[in-house]
Formats: sequence, C-alpha cells, structure tokens
Amino acid sequence: MRRVAILGVPMDLGQGRRGVDMGPSAIRYGRLQETLEALGHRVEDYGDVRVPVVESLRRQGQGPGGMAYLEAIRAACLETLEVLRQMPPEVLPVVLGGDHSIAMGSVVGASRGERVGVIWVDAHADFNTPETSPSGNIHGMPLAHLCGLGDARLVNLGGQGPAVRPEDVVLIGVRSLDRGEVGLLRERGVTVYTMKEVDVLGIPAIAQAVVAKMRGLPRVHLSLDADALDPEIAPGVGTPVPGGLTYREAHLLMELFSDANLVTSLDLVEVNPILDVANRTGRTMVELAGSLLGKRIF
Repeated sequence: MRRVAILGVPMDLGQGRRGVDMGPSAIRYGRLQETLEALGHRVEDYGDVRVPVVESLRRQGQGPGGMAYLEAIRAACLETLEVLRQMPPEVLPVVLGGDHSIAMGSVVGASRGERVGVIWVDAHADFNTPETSPSGNIHGMPLAHLCGLGDARLVNLGGQGPAVRPEDVVLIGVRSLDRGEVGLLRERGVTVYTMKEVDVLGIPAIAQAVVAKMRGLPRVHLSLDADALDPEIAPGVGTPVPGGLTYREAHLLMELFSDANLVTSLDLVEVNPILDVANRTGRTMVELAGSLLGKRIF
C-alpha cells in the first residue's frame, strides 16, 4: 500500500488545440481514484491548480504559439511545484494534465530538491527551445527547459539552474522529432529509444536498461504522454502520430517498472476529450496508471 496524491493541472496554454484542459476531468471520470484504491492504495485528491482560460489572457508580445502565454504557464507550474513540495515525502504524486508543459512544475516539485531521473514516454521529445521550435508551443519544450535549455524564466522555476541532468533522462516511444531537437538531444547525451528500438530490442530489454540506469537515484519521475500510444488505442490526443506503443507494449512497460519499484512520481498528460471516443484515452491512461502501481494479471 502507498499513499497517492492526485493533482490536476488543467493547462491548455502551451499548445494550439483546445480541449486538453479537460484532461484531468476525463482521467478522473475514468475512475482513477477508484482504480488505485482497489489496489490497496490510500488516495487523496488535491483538486486542481488554478490555470486561466485563454480567453481571459492578452497575448504577451508577438511570439508564436504558446510562447505568448509564458507568464501564465510559469505561474501554473510554480503553483504545481509548491503544492507538490508541501506533500509528505512518502506520498507518490500523480499529476494530471493538461498539456505537457505542466511537467516543468511536476518534475521539479516531485523531486523534493533531490536528484531526479526522468522517464519521458512520448511520441515527441519535447526538447525544443524557443529558438528551435517551429511552432513556439511550450508543450514541445518542457524537457529542454528542465535540462537547462531555453528561456531563463522557465529554466529557473525551481531555483537557479537546471532541475534535471540530461544523463538522467530516458525517452521511450519517440517517433516525431524536429531537426533542432535531434541536435540538442545528441549534444546533451540524452538516452532515446525511438519506436525503431522498441521494435528491434523489445520492451523487456528497454525496461531492464532503464531500470539499471535509474537505480540508485533518490527520485524517478515517469511522464506519460497519451500520444506515446498508437492512435488506434488513444485517439483523444492533439498531436497523434501513427505507429505508437500498442496496448500490451504500454502495459508491459508499466508492469516492468512496477516490478522494479522504481517510480516515485507520475504525470498523465495530453488527454483531449474533445478528440476522444467515449473517453477511451482517459480510461486507457487510468489502466496504465493501475499497471504502474501494482495491478497484476495473476
């Protein structure tokens, strides 16, 4: 049994398609709390961080995409990290997005000031900077900012300097990269398992390598973007990319991380109910959280 805290961050300011701000509601409606309680966990829902709706904001400057709302995103991430820092140290936070820009707050807050490994399960690397991003959307930049690249207002959210060391980051399921990201990922030495590696090596070998890499770190944060999954099983995402993780590949990855007792905090992000079918994506994310937190077939 673990103490689990649910926190919603209904953010849709970091990207261009509306609806992902309803992601926390969709995941809750998918019976997240009931699923985790059925596994024996003690679960408390902390409600939602305050995030303004885009209609209430004036565009800040002439920057493209979500860069226009940088200060509002920064404020929501600061509130997220403060709520997480105030939780008892033994609590496992489950942070519900919202777009992936929320990870700048969730990773920093859940790290509790300790060195943290990050497992980024996503179709995209989210390793753009304002200079490399084709869109200017901040949901494509959080991992770069966590590693110290980009706008200082976001890099220094949790203090001075990067919150995460690039050598402590692993990406899994990647299949859509911008040219600028490729150069930065190679330059910084980030470990990347694209879908080619998933096909060639298989999930068990990748999970074993990730566990070995992360073992010994005091904190390990898993950030799960719904678009890591193939659109056939997760249609409710704003940036779908064909050829993603299958239902069983995703569950096996979570089950193997559960066996290793590795993960200390979790994001579930980028669920867009407007684009979904009967909340299929929200329910699938709940099922994956259950596999990560101990649900077994036998």
